[in-house]
Amino acid sequence: MRLRTLNDPDHLPALDERFALRRPGRGLPDPFGHPPRILLLYGSLRERAYSRLAVEEAARLLRHFGAETRIFDPSDLPLPDQVVGDDHTAVRELRELAIWSEGQVWCSPERHGQITGVMKTQIDHLPLSMGAVRPTQGRTLAVMQVSGGSQSFNAVNTLRLLGRWMRMVTIPNQSSVPKAYQEFDEAGRMLPSPLYDRIVDVMEELVRFTLLLRPHSETLVDRYSERREAAGAKADPVTDKAAVSQTS
Repeated sequence: MRLRTLNDPDHLPALDERFALRRPGRGLPDPFGHPPRILLLYGSLRERAYSRLAVEEAARLLRHFGAETRIFDPSDLPLPDQVVGDDHTAVRELRELAIWSEGQVWCSPERHGQITGVMKTQIDHLPLSMGAVRPTQGRTLAVMQVSGGSQSFNAVNTLRLLGRWMRMVTIPNQSSVPKAYQEFDEAGRMLPSPLYDRIVDVMEELVRFTLLLRPHSETLVDRYSERREAAGAKADPVTDKAAVSQTS
């Protein structure tokens, strides 16, 4: 599968373990018993891609907090509609990973004041529904961005909008790393700083929200309009006329 191998998955040199909760979700109801399943997406194909490095730090923290993580490698993902019927192994694997996940992390570089095409392509390949299966609805989402210049929130704001569009539960906290080239050492590890601490906060919060919401995922995606459509209900002329008069 197109998964990134996480180097030194248990080595957290920037984390002060005196203050890090090993299980931030301890005490929350957990009827499932398995670790929270988190899919992480990044938005650059550069050899030294800071969005990927930030995602890898996030994945190490999530592992430390008891989650199971998978990082998708988008290096050969085609553009939407480039392949007829999206019949491409990378597209299928991305969708399978989304279905597997209970929560996700999206991290994009800010380019020209927005998310990158690589990031948007991955999201565009995730349909709202695949028959009766919904790859994103009801899942939790944490958003992050890296920038080459001063701190900005353009990319995370767009990712929040997309998360809402994909009917995901985007957690309140977020991470924005300015001048990312200063925040990582030669080995690609993030240096201790308040920016790293914020990523720790975000991942703690993601674990908690995922544990809180996953027992209710079916309820969260149960929609009147979809129940009606699934039943093959015909339009009611009375209610349809009423709806038209209210909107006109």
